[in-house]
Amino acid sequence: MKKFLIVGLGNIGLEYSNTRHNIGFKILDHLVKKNKALWEVKKLASYSSFKKKGKKFVMIKPTTFMNRSGKSVKYWALKEKINIENILIITDDLHLPFGTLRLRGKGSAAGHNGLKDIESELNTPNYARLRFGIGQQNKPFDQVKFVLDKWNKNEEKDITKRIEICTEIVIAFGLEGLNNTMNKFNGK
Repeated sequence: MKKFLIVGLGNIGLEYSNTRHNIGFKILDHLVKKNKALWEVKKLASYSSFKKKGKKFVMIKPTTFMNRSGKSVKYWALKEKINIENILIITDDLHLPFGTLRLRGKGSAAGHNGLKDIESELNTPNYARLRFGIGQQNKPFDQVKFVLDKWNKNEEKDITKRIEICTEIVIAFGLEGLNNTMNKFNGK
C-alpha cells in the first residue's frame, strides 16, 4: 500500500492554538475529523492515519515546536518507510496574501525556520509543500508578533472555506499526484 506523510506545521500549547503560525495544525485537525480518524500522542508528534482508495495517509503534528520540525518529519518518514516524494508539508506563508494556497514540489525555505529545519534534516529542499498565505502587513512590522497573533475577524470569516480546499489538495496529492494536483488547484 502506498503511503503519504502529511505534516502540519505549528507550535504545541494552547497559547498557539488559533494563531496564524499554526495553520498547518488547523488544516490537519479538520482533515482528521473529516475522515473520522483520531489523534494519538506518539514519539515526536501527534499522529493519525486513515486509508482512502488503497492509499494510506499518515498525518503528524510535530511536538518539537516549529523551528525543530525536521527531527519529527525525518523520524516518521523513516519509521513509516515513506519516500520523500510522498511527503507533503503544510505551512503558513507570511509572503502570500491571506488565503492564497500554493502547492510546490520543491523550493526554498523563504525565511521560514520550520522549513529550514526540515530541509536540514532531510538534506534536501526537494519535498512538496503546501503554503497557506497568512497575509502581508505594511512594512515595517513585527513579523514574530504577527505570525503568533490570532486570526482577525475578516480572516475568521474565510478561513473555514480555505481549510476545506486544503483538505481537498491533500487528498488529491495522494490520489492524483503532485503535478495533477498543482494543475488543479494552484491559482484558484
